[in-house]
Amino acid sequence: MKNIRLPSGHEIPIFGLGTWQLKDRQCERIVKEAVALGYTHIDTAWMYQNQRAIGKALRDIRVDREDIFLTTKIWGTHLRHADVLAQFEECLSDLQMDYVDLLLIHHPSRDSVPVAETFEAFQKLYAAGQVKSIGISNFSIAQVEEACEASELPICTNQVEYHVRNNRSELRDYCQARGIVMTAHRPLAVGDLAGDAVLRSIGENHKKTAAQVALRWLVQQDIITIPKSGSVPHLRENLDVFAWELTDEEMDMLNTGM
Repeated sequence: MKNIRLPSGHEIPIFGLGTWQLKDRQCERIVKEAVALGYTHIDTAWMYQNQRAIGKALRDIRVDREDIFLTTKIWGTHLRHADVLAQFEECLSDLQMDYVDLLLIHHPSRDSVPVAETFEAFQKLYAAGQVKSIGISNFSIAQVEEACEASELPICTNQVEYHVRNNRSELRDYCQARGIVMTAHRPLAVGDLAGDAVLRSIGENHKKTAAQVALRWLVQQDIITIPKSGSVPHLRENLDVFAWELTDEEMDMLNTGM
């Protein structure tokens, strides 16, 4: 699987497992199956309430920590310095980990907390070796600019909803010009793309599904992609996006928003 080098110098697998809405035993099972299939990048968050299940799954299969790239997020109501540290401590405890590879602000503050205050806490966690890279999520262009000015550490990614029906090319170009890698969550529009006629037609050219075409469109642009799946067949299907390419004409067609 292809890796992307982050501004921090660390590498992140371009494709990962999103775990939003996965809970308890289902989450444990899916994480175990995903790792067995070759997934090495797992995306979670304090708000998902599944970090304990993820930690248990990884412990049960005795995977080496350095073989897993783990992302978690601090919720937008806990962005004060002390609140960040307290919530992150809970994250590590639930995950049963000593560190995470990537820590994100889940969304901009809804309580007017200065982003600089949040990043001061992130800096402390980074200095302690508990966080390897930092980033943001659901930030607009103006919010990205503010974050860049406020952080002493490089902002490595901006994770946003991104798919062929929600082309964030302007935001992508802005971020990439500043060295920030884009991450796409909900890359399949919560399953709404599976029956899309354009995607299905392109898929027929490659003997792939509409979902695989939608995912390939993202990774072919070097956008980190983290689809969620609740079944092993879909885990396997989603992962099959690397041994083939969309043509320039197909990419252009999808870039227009279909």
